[in-house]
Amino acid sequence: MRADVADVRLADQVFAPHYAAPLRRTIVTDTSLREGRDTAASSLAELGAGAVFDVLDVTGGVAWGIAVEKNLVGYVDAAVVRAP
Repeated sequence: MRADVADVRLADQVFAPHYAAPLRRTIVTDTSLREGRDTAASSLAELGAGAVFDVLDVTGGVAWGIAVEKNLVGYVDAAVVRAP
């Protein structure tokens, strides 16, 4: 997991060099929430179309953020997230 960025909502609880405001997005097709950026990384959970995902960072076609209903942080392909 990333250690250089934290959700701005946690600023009073967690120290990080940078904070990001989450962007509320929706998963558009079933996908795996992964532990790492690589598509071969272990799956943390399956996210269905319509799941809410709070994006904290997008780099190189991979979005890092929070699967809201599952309360898990991980990575998904950026192509599967869209503005609601």
